[in-house]
Amino acid sequence: MTKKKSFLDFVSENRFIHILLSILLGFLVGAIFLAIMGLSVGEAYGRLISSVTSLKGFSYVVVYAIPYIVVGLSVAFSFKTGVFNIGAEGQFVVGSMAAAVVGILAGNLPKPLLIPLCFLAAMAAGAIWGVIVGFLKTRWGINEVLSMIMFNWIAFYLSNFIAGIPAIHSDGTAEATKNISSNASTLLSKDLINRLGLAPTANWGILVAVVMTLLVWFIIEKTTLGYELKAVGYNKFAAEYGGIHVNRSILTALAISGALAGLGGALQLMGMGSRISVFSSQEGFGFAGIVVALIGCSNPFGVFIAGIFYGALMYGGSKLNLVGAPTQLINVIVGTVVFFIAISVIFENLKYLKKKAKAPVKPAAPAAEKEGEQK
Repeated sequence: MTKKKSFLDFVSENRFIHILLSILLGFLVGAIFLAIMGLSVGEAYGRLISSVTSLKGFSYVVVYAIPYIVVGLSVAFSFKTGVFNIGAEGQFVVGSMAAAVVGILAGNLPKPLLIPLCFLAAMAAGAIWGVIVGFLKTRWGINEVLSMIMFNWIAFYLSNFIAGIPAIHSDGTAEATKNISSNASTLLSKDLINRLGLAPTANWGILVAVVMTLLVWFIIEKTTLGYELKAVGYNKFAAEYGGIHVNRSILTALAISGALAGLGGALQLMGMGSRISVFSSQEGFGFAGIVVALIGCSNPFGVFIAGIFYGALMYGGSKLNLVGAPTQLINVIVGTVVFFIAISVIFENLKYLKKKAKAPVKPAAPAAEKEGEQK
């Protein structure tokens, strides 16, 4: 007879409940801050919701969400394979710059050829950036987290250097690259945008995000490669004992993860930015990808939904100043959500603590019996 699960068991086993509770707690903390500042919680959150529920508002949400989805998939893929890709920020930067260089120097190529070429250049740059770190880890055992942080900054300054090259730099006074060719743009036609009442930057990059979501799910769940990568992620020693080449799997995981992050950079550039400014600080798309991957439970479909949610927060949050609320409130909400997701492992361990507490304690053997066993 199957024992009926208690509410505690249900909560401890359901990851979706953890995420939902974390999001609710994040908005609760945000409400507390609004109340402390003397602002109307209902008015602020009402503005947040209304700004993303209209057709034009939601089209802005989708535009914002595209890079977050793809970079989130990058981080989620690495999580699934046991590698913490904190270097998605650098991979995003080199990917966007690679796409910009191709989109500027090869701008005369026809659209059906130039757009895939920009995508491939971005993915190759991101993959190389990931593989370098993987090589340092597998060849000399250098911690990948430290290497990735270092390579984030190298990407940052490398991008600024390339942006200053005369063939790439803007012809005007702007500290930025030239605009990419219109043949490299993924924007929808102006007639379609005006007819549907969409955001001026509405583009079809969301279709690429959908394809990447399906592709990542297929690789992880339906291929031998995905099985090997997950096996390494669960226990690399057991995987190696089972005949899986662990170092090769790590390099493959970082290459695919880096390629996805680089593609995210290309989609941001070709669908919204059109050019790359000289950075004064890191933009944070790679770090946002970590948040999206956490909210999406590293599940490709969950990451897609989480990316839309994060895009809604970013766009809706930019409108909070219209009701006198600080736009930084969104950072408070997101930070709180991540905090509670990070500590949700407590909920997962509750059932084990409960079982351990109820387990009968085996009585100690009498001293005479122990002496007899020794003899």
